[in-house]
Amino acid sequence: MNFFYKHRVALGFISILLAVTVTFGICFFALARTAAQAQRLTVVIDAGHGGVDGGVVGKTSGRKESDINLSISRYLQEEFEEAGFLVVQTRPTEAGLYGMATAGYKRRDMQKRAEIINSNSPALMISVHQNFFSLSSRRGAQVFFRENSENSRTLACSIQSALNNMPECVKKTDALKGDYYVLNCNDFPAVIVECGFLSNAEDEALLLSREYQKRLARVIKEGALSYLAAGS
Repeated sequence: MNFFYKHRVALGFISILLAVTVTFGICFFALARTAAQAQRLTVVIDAGHGGVDGGVVGKTSGRKESDINLSISRYLQEEFEEAGFLVVQTRPTEAGLYGMATAGYKRRDMQKRAEIINSNSPALMISVHQNFFSLSSRRGAQVFFRENSENSRTLACSIQSALNNMPECVKKTDALKGDYYVLNCNDFPAVIVECGFLSNAEDEALLLSREYQKRLARVIKEGALSYLAAGS
């Protein structure tokens, strides 16, 4: 009787010890994972337009800018996550960020983007757009940065340089100042990447290609990484 009682006590003690060990292990790994995530830099990717705001449309295909922006933004997310970054998408779906499509929806949409950007304190923000111009001969990617922001200018120049080195680039261009809400609404390194002109047949064909979208995302990421490396 005494033997079995001692045996049960010993088994109970071992069970408690195992439970404590497992709990400690789970907590330890959870804390380690949280600490590792805290050390990772955050990138905010902003897919321009969305919902009832389709942006410009392809001159030949009629494809909405908002859909192309979202596709490239998703590839950008994959690229940055593979590089070890935390990625936040302002617009992860086809929907806009304005709630109901009533008066003032555009203002609400932009304010929500600003809220997402600022609440995540990113190492950088990239807003993805497509361009359109009255002259159909105009083509090529163009990066814009906020005036009076040296970090944004440096980031824009780094991404523009990477885009200029793509074999599809027919004319090298410089990054330009841009007075846009998505750039002015935050103090983080932020750029708008106009990936090409949907008013140009050659650019439009490229921008509709999944393979080109993937390569474009990779090049934008490489330009951003060059900027971060230079500042580290």
